[in-house]
Amino acid sequence: MANENFIDYVKIFFRSGKGGAGSAHLQRTAQDPKAGPDGGDGGKGGDVILKGNRNLWTLLHLRYTKHIFAEDGGKGSANQRFGKNGKDAVVEVPLGTIVKDPETGEFLGEIMENGQELVILKGGRGGLGNVHFKSATHQTPRFAQPGEEGVETWLALELKVLADVGLVGFPNAGKSTLISVLSNAKPKIADYPFTTLRPNLGMVAYRDHQSFVIADIPGIIEGASEGKGLGLRFLRHIERNALLLFMIPCNTESIKKEYKILLNELKAYNPELMDKKRLLAITKCDLLTEKELKALQKKVPENVPILFISSISYQNLQHLKDEIWKLLNT
Repeated sequence: MANENFIDYVKIFFRSGKGGAGSAHLQRTAQDPKAGPDGGDGGKGGDVILKGNRNLWTLLHLRYTKHIFAEDGGKGSANQRFGKNGKDAVVEVPLGTIVKDPETGEFLGEIMENGQELVILKGGRGGLGNVHFKSATHQTPRFAQPGEEGVETWLALELKVLADVGLVGFPNAGKSTLISVLSNAKPKIADYPFTTLRPNLGMVAYRDHQSFVIADIPGIIEGASEGKGLGLRFLRHIERNALLLFMIPCNTESIKKEYKILLNELKAYNPELMDKKRLLAITKCDLLTEKELKALQKKVPENVPILFISSISYQNLQHLKDEIWKLLNT
């Protein structure tokens, strides 16, 4: 279905423009049939450029694009007229897009700001016309430079969602419900695993007209860091979040065990994720009596700030926003 498309990886064959050839024209006039060289330079080939666009949220518009070519430079001509520069191929992408070599995985650049431009392939230089090669000993050069070839290669564009807070949890932990309550995002919500197949971004209003962005990352499964399920696709979006909000339902078999599994998956994928700030929310607490809630408080991890919340009854949601804001700004 169209509204379920979230394209965060595309592989495209790019080619920059070839430089135009210089002209080897020799000027001849009625007054001076041997006026000499007057060939102009060739035009520069077009570059391939990525440009950040804050109004784009996915790479969906590039889903069926397999080739992107910049324009070749024009040839030089008589009377030292330069060839026209080739038109650049400008590709608009969402913020958070990175460019990689699809074979080696080498990082080549990233787009982080609206309007930012990144030249990923430079166009070839235009060839010099024969007027540049005239000298006292060689007054009639009958040659000119050819244009420099463009560059062509396959490149991968990969989107990593930019958000202040990333929601981390197993499928059906209540992430989509929370983001729908806290923000204006309207993710698909149902009582079965993997309802969310694409990240959802929501803007959360806070006190004094301030706000932060929260990302509903699709659920992690054990073994995600090894590529099980859609793990690697999902985990890449967590790298850009300043704060990780872990979410575990109150009725899970062992909160400590589930939290440890989630941590291990993040660490296996990228050990640097362990340096990010963390907050643990125990969800669906409207299902518990006061006595059960007190008993549960003795069965939670001790090395992370913890809140007991319910998105259905709005239990502790303002407290949750306060804690998130405090962690984001310390």
